[in-house]
Amino acid sequence: MNFALIFRPFIKKKFYFILGLSMAMEIFNLNLVSSLFYYPVDEPGPFSFGGPDGESAGIIAGSGRGNGCASREDKLFCFELDEELYRSIEPDAKKLIKKLIFSGKAAGNLSGEGLLELPSGSYLFAQKRETLRQEDLLAMAVEVQQEALWQRLEAGKKLYLRCLFEDGAMVTQIYRPYT
Repeated sequence: MNFALIFRPFIKKKFYFILGLSMAMEIFNLNLVSSLFYYPVDEPGPFSFGGPDGESAGIIAGSGRGNGCASREDKLFCFELDEELYRSIEPDAKKLIKKLIFSGKAAGNLSGEGLLELPSGSYLFAQKRETLRQEDLLAMAVEVQQEALWQRLEAGKKLYLRCLFEDGAMVTQIYRPYT
């Protein structure tokens, strides 16, 4: 699938340096012109793994069941954000993501009934060319939310996390819809 056909970032972009991340992150205003479709999968979300001391090991780790973003498959996770925090300029990162709504694996060029979708529309978009630990992903989500507020955008209550293998490396992407 040609990246240029699906993604049309607007001119505006900003660079952010997040504590704990090794490189700068760009946040784009993205117009997703075509929906992306996914087969529903019944597996835990990317933060469901037991790490040391009972903490989440994040999306890098795997439990042997193919969950999270450790595999080279194109996966999408959709999260509902906390009602009280999704519009806050300084949300508690650990409480921002309320629950997993769905998870799916790429359906290729298929579309239709029974498939999950990342709908076409306007998004704040950020990506890192690596898999991320939970703390880094949450910091990334907070930065995207702050950018939405700084741009005076009406950010939605959903956050999409997409993990894929591209150009020989894992990529972690965040999509935050806005109006």
